[in-house]
Amino acid sequence: MQLIVLGLNHKTVPVEVRERFAISADNIQQGLHHLEDYEGISETVVLSTCNRSEIYAVVDDAEENFHSVKEFFFALSGCHDAKDEYFYYYTDKKCIEHLFSVASSLDSLIVGEGQILSQVKKAYAIAREADATNTILNTLFHRAITTGKRVRTETRIAFNAVSVSYAAVQLALKIFGTLENSSALIYGAGQMAELTARNLIGKGIKKIYVANRHFDKAQALAEQFNGQAVGFREAMRKANDVDIVVTSTGAPHYVVKPWETQLFMSRRQNKPLVIIDIAVPRDVDPDVAEIKDVELYNIDDLEAVVEDNIKEREYEAFQAQKIIDEEVTSILERFQYLSCQPIMARLSNKAERIRRREVKRAMTKLPNINESEYRAIRHMSQMIVRKLLREPMTILNKSAGTADEKYYIDAITKLFKLEVLKESDN
Repeated sequence: MQLIVLGLNHKTVPVEVRERFAISADNIQQGLHHLEDYEGISETVVLSTCNRSEIYAVVDDAEENFHSVKEFFFALSGCHDAKDEYFYYYTDKKCIEHLFSVASSLDSLIVGEGQILSQVKKAYAIAREADATNTILNTLFHRAITTGKRVRTETRIAFNAVSVSYAAVQLALKIFGTLENSSALIYGAGQMAELTARNLIGKGIKKIYVANRHFDKAQALAEQFNGQAVGFREAMRKANDVDIVVTSTGAPHYVVKPWETQLFMSRRQNKPLVIIDIAVPRDVDPDVAEIKDVELYNIDDLEAVVEDNIKEREYEAFQAQKIIDEEVTSILERFQYLSCQPIMARLSNKAERIRRREVKRAMTKLPNINESEYRAIRHMSQMIVRKLLREPMTILNKSAGTADEKYYIDAITKLFKLEVLKESDN
């Protein structure tokens, strides 16, 4: 078996591409329950944030099963219009290094931000709940989370850490000079919205409006900062005096549209308005940028703001990389140990996965069979697998503890492609 990651992020594609491949939590949960439909994939964790969409998987063979992983990615995102250069595809050691860098926030748009570790934990929890992980990914993600925690506690990479929401407020501050005479409208009431509100208050914003599809959540957030909750649909009609709009919802469609923004601008006699869209998929229709006196920024526009953050954290990133390298070496040794675990269990598990998948496929072509007939087919498939594996299992069992043990383990491993990990850097 091999370990792989297929993904795209803020380094490989702009936001207009990332949003097409954003994967909702509902799609992840549903997709994980159909993993058997994809040839060669035995375990998987799906990580989708505003800056990345990635699938970590254990596959029978990285080269042979690449197409299956890609099709799974497309099915989850609902988008099949992709160029190969959008994606990165790492196997084994490089996959581990990538995940540990992600969990440690070294691969983030803003180095040192703390939200990504929580997102890795959540992605892993969803996969475990769906029974989509087993020994390899359980071991890997436990270690990735531990590595992320080590980096945050043993280095100062998170000291005064900048967040995406903080960078958005810094951008607004750069535009206006001061926020003390300004008001802001925040779309969304989640963690990102709360951080944005907190950062705006810290910079002296005069008043905050909060809009959310669930009005009670908007009220709860607004009350924290002596702000005002407004209805989601009429937000830009109620908040007439805002100078800054920050959007961070999880909506799959635009929530700020050109026609309502144009109407809003005419009511305020074209007083300048700054809109900062930090959501992926984007919350603001790009055509809004064409409206006179409106300045529209998206999450990719924050890169200039975070350059200083990257420079300040270069030394801490170097220290963090040393921790990552140490953890990668350690887990490779752990995986080497796992590869010595009973080969019969891995062979049996692989055969059982194939059997279940093929029975499931057969059932789609036999919609009218009754329960008794289904049990007969299932029993027949179990007996075929059992009889085919009887001789290899017997030989393996007899070789245990003898000079032939390694020979037969190696032979079965190669013949049935049961490698836990290959230690190549491919």
